[in-house]
Amino acid sequence: MTTPPIRVVVLFGGRSAEHDVSRSTAAHVVAAMDPARYEITLVGIDRDGRWLLAEEAMAALAADRDTLPERLAVAGPHVEPALVLAPRSAVAPLRPVVVVPLLHGPFGEDGTVQGLLELANVPYVGAGVLSSALAMDKAKAKEVFAHAGLAQARWLTFRADEIPA
Repeated sequence: MTTPPIRVVVLFGGRSAEHDVSRSTAAHVVAAMDPARYEITLVGIDRDGRWLLAEEAMAALAADRDTLPERLAVAGPHVEPALVLAPRSAVAPLRPVVVVPLLHGPFGEDGTVQGLLELANVPYVGAGVLSSALAMDKAKAKEVFAHAGLAQARWLTFRADEIPA
């Protein structure tokens, strides 16, 4: 008996300044995914934070992986995040989902999306909430490393309101 493909939701785009980098990352990652093992749903998040079912990108993926655009388009019909992430949704009534968040910068790799996924009890790929947040807050990460006794270069932290104009 053949195992059905795993339903994978790839999140890309996002609200950060790294929106276009995320679109490029998504193109490369999905091109490398085995279509026999994964049923890929592409969801782009536009610069205003709207979740869009990236139908054009999914059509390009289905047509010929070798001719995917350099950056996937964040365009398509609006979709509610709860409908995308639900393990038993209209898209895949009896199959679980795993999310691959390929969002860069704030509102993506800073723990916010990871927190949303954990609240929704949806499995995802990558670092968890705390490690993602610490990776974005370099000063806090340095403090945690120092507290743990990890060797690191000397450093000083300045907040914007502490720097004279």
